[in-house]
Formats: sequence, C-alpha cells, structure tokens
Amino acid sequence: MTDIHRATAEDIPTIHHLELDAGQRFREIGMASVADDPPPSAEHLHSRIETGTIWVAVDGDGYNIVGYAMASVVDGEGHLDQVSVALDRQGQGIGRLLVEHVCAWAESEGFDGVTLTTFGEVAWNGPLYGHLGFEALPAEALGPELAGIRALEVQAGLDAEPRLAMRRPLRP
Repeated sequence: MTDIHRATAEDIPTIHHLELDAGQRFREIGMASVADDPPPSAEHLHSRIETGTIWVAVDGDGYNIVGYAMASVVDGEGHLDQVSVALDRQGQGIGRLLVEHVCAWAESEGFDGVTLTTFGEVAWNGPLYGHLGFEALPAEALGPELAGIRALEVQAGLDAEPRLAMRRPLRP
C-alpha cells in the first residue's frame, strides 16, 4: 500500500536522490541529457513545501519515499510540474496515484483543469498521460504562462524530442 502526504523539509534530500534515480530511465532511451538534468534546488523545494504543493508517496511502512509530485498554478489552473517515481518502483501505479492526487488538489482549489508539459512520444510520458485523461493542446490554445513554460523548455534544449502541453479537464 502506498500513501501520499505533503512533503516536509526533511524529505528534500530523499526527493533529490529520487529525482536523479527516476531520471535514469531516460538514459535507457538515449536521452542522457534529461537523465543528467539536476533536481530542483533545495530552495525551490522549500518554497513548494511552504505553499503545500509538493507531495511524497511512501510505501506501506510510512518511511520509504518512493515517488513525489509537484504542482503549481499556471494560467489559473492546476499544473503538474513534476512527477517522479523510484526506478525500482516504476510500473506499479505510484505515478498514477500521484497524478490523481494533484488532480484532486486542483479540483479542491476550484480549478477547471490540470495542465502539464511532457515528452509526447516517450511511453511513460505523453501516452501515459493520455491514458489518464490528458489531451494534447495545440500551440494556439496555450495561455501566456503555459506558452512561457514551453518557450523555456525550447530554450533549454528539451525539444530534441517532441514535447507538448497537455490538459485534463476536471469539470464538464
């Protein structure tokens, strides 16, 4: 059984390790630059802890962090900034639990949807989010903040593989 709760400052070193571990899967598909990307800074994680927009997934004993998700508000909607699961725990539904938790948070905040940006053709990215109810957004449908995120991704060289923005509606 996996439980999800808000991250604390004590979780930051584990989140850093987890991010590096989870990223190794990209190395397996020739995306070493993504695998080598540094984790979010401790300062950034502290700010998300203060706003209550970062959560950790812990295994049944309540001590071993096996994943995390981080969210923000972009263009007046929830935005999934990051979800990462320990390499040896991937494929067990933990990422799905974290995504659903972020969607529940966004709905509780009164947002109409959740957005994200991702690699469109990486199996555990775009196709998985599509399975979870996210739909690709055409460039003309992006709000100014989401378009800004995409521009920063292009500037950082992340578009070496096709990236896209996606949205999951929370209300009909």
